[in-house]
Amino acid sequence: MGGLLPRLVGLGPAGGDGLPVRLSNRTYAGTRQGPVRELGFDQPLLWVAVALMAWGLVMVYSASIALPDNPRFANYAHTHFVVRHGFSILIGLVTALMAFQFPLRTWEKLAPWLFAVALLMLVLVLIPVIGKGVNGARRWIPLGIMNFQPSELAKLAVLLYAADYMVRKMDVKERFFRAVAPMAVAVGVVGMLLLAEPDMGAFMVIVVIAMGILFLGGVNARMFFLMALVVVGAFAVMVMTSEFRRQRVFAYLDPWSMEHALGKGYQLSHSLIAFGRGEIFGVGLGGSVEKLHWLPEAHTDFLLAVIGEEFGLIGVLVVISLFLWLTRRIMHIGRQAIALDQVFAGLVAQGVGLWMGFQAFINIGVNLGALPTKGLTLPLMSYGGSAILLELTALAIVLRVDYENRQLMKGGRS
Repeated sequence: MGGLLPRLVGLGPAGGDGLPVRLSNRTYAGTRQGPVRELGFDQPLLWVAVALMAWGLVMVYSASIALPDNPRFANYAHTHFVVRHGFSILIGLVTALMAFQFPLRTWEKLAPWLFAVALLMLVLVLIPVIGKGVNGARRWIPLGIMNFQPSELAKLAVLLYAADYMVRKMDVKERFFRAVAPMAVAVGVVGMLLLAEPDMGAFMVIVVIAMGILFLGGVNARMFFLMALVVVGAFAVMVMTSEFRRQRVFAYLDPWSMEHALGKGYQLSHSLIAFGRGEIFGVGLGGSVEKLHWLPEAHTDFLLAVIGEEFGLIGVLVVISLFLWLTRRIMHIGRQAIALDQVFAGLVAQGVGLWMGFQAFINIGVNLGALPTKGLTLPLMSYGGSAILLELTALAIVLRVDYENRQLMKGGRS
């Protein structure tokens, strides 16, 4: 009996080093204790981002496959846009992998320099011999392998600079002129350069990122709401003093009128037709009619309309749910970092959450006709090399924040 008991509990020579587990009706074996594997970063966040990118790649192909039938794109192959988009994703993944290697303290040191580089590129893009103009807007710098959009770099640069700024001004955050005014001037300079392109959509995203970080950093609530009123008033003035923007707003209010249906309301009216055709379950992948030269920019700003037509209400709800989950997860990582006294890292992560969430909200609202038409892509999904590159870099920084959080919670160093 003395020899049998050790074998039953897995301590004798016939057993392992754990308790017995029944493998069949006749045999028993001891369970072995192995090392517990801990994930180094938030894998669900990574896989949701990958799922959005993969779905976006498929939809870019579906939305752009008929574009070469248009004389404007007659020299392009049917796979032109999807190949370029896939190449942009590949470059973005490599850049993201490199960005993940840098500790947050390195990003904190680089923040002012990156902001200066973004300002320089925003100036360079306005120079005719350097910047590339398309449809009356000068937003791109040709770099051979892709047309780089400085406004996308400006989003990340302002985000990092605002987080670094709040950490440096933490002791005077209750004083308006010492805490808020310098940041407002910096954002104002960026805004003037963006409006000169013009790119009001990117400016709106940057303002939301900067104001969000100031608020989350602890700026006095009364000052914040006063600043918000000033910003809303400034945007209202910009709309009312610009004939082009004013027409867009009126077209959004009544896209079906004879005056707007073939003008500023053309994109919105055909986007709504696409959602209507999709109904609940959609017409099936590749079955969209609106992408056949009816809906302009179907592979960029209005990709969601093609998703709505081919996957129906179910597909649209899945996209919205994924972005809600993504934003909530990123904000949680930021709150966790702040709780661990990593204020810069936490503000950066929450800034990325504001960026992804607000831009997705605007794009979805525009596609559904709930907001005036604005040239903002759907993050991680729409065609656009610069956007994908910077969005993946931002997500890599968030994963780095989560990685350092886990290191700190295990008692190590970030």
